[in-house]
Amino acid sequence: MDNIIYFIKSTLTNEIASSGFPLIYKGEMNHQIMRAFAFMANRKISEMPIPTATRKRVFHIMIECLQNITKHSDDYDEKEKQIGNGLFVVGKDRDSFYVITGNLVRNDKMIVLESRLEKLNNAAPPQLKKMFLQQMIDGELNEKGGAGLGLIDIARKSKRKLYYHFVPYDSSRHFFILAITIPITSEDDESSDF
Repeated sequence: MDNIIYFIKSTLTNEIASSGFPLIYKGEMNHQIMRAFAFMANRKISEMPIPTATRKRVFHIMIECLQNITKHSDDYDEKEKQIGNGLFVVGKDRDSFYVITGNLVRNDKMIVLESRLEKLNNAAPPQLKKMFLQQMIDGELNEKGGAGLGLIDIARKSKRKLYYHFVPYDSSRHFFILAITIPITSEDDESSDF
């Protein structure tokens, strides 16, 4: 696991250090850490000469990703209490932002998650909108308080395919890496997300 984290950090550090927007974290995710990231990222992004709509999309996707780690990480302590450890990276290259997250998922969840990601990646924007609205109507709250809207919303707002990879961790879990690219578009190119 540490080799995976080292590889991701060393590769990304070189890439994003030149952007002036390096934000990399690995560890426990909780409400206070989410708030700290939100504050730091919002301050950095608001200083950049980018369209307001792009700024809002980046911030929204970042928050959704942080919530996914805190709600869905299958990392437990000795007392089998969920800790929500994960990896979180936000960066900017020339014409886009990217958010990369990583957390442990149980093997049985991995199969369902991969199927869902493929479905999202194969859907056109109108289909994503329909899926989102249908999930709002039919979705039931799960045991962690989610209604299944997060990944759909991320796919809709990023307007790009979601890249993912599952790295074997132990006999019952994989380390799930999700990478989202958010293009920087002009105000004229922005259309309503609904």
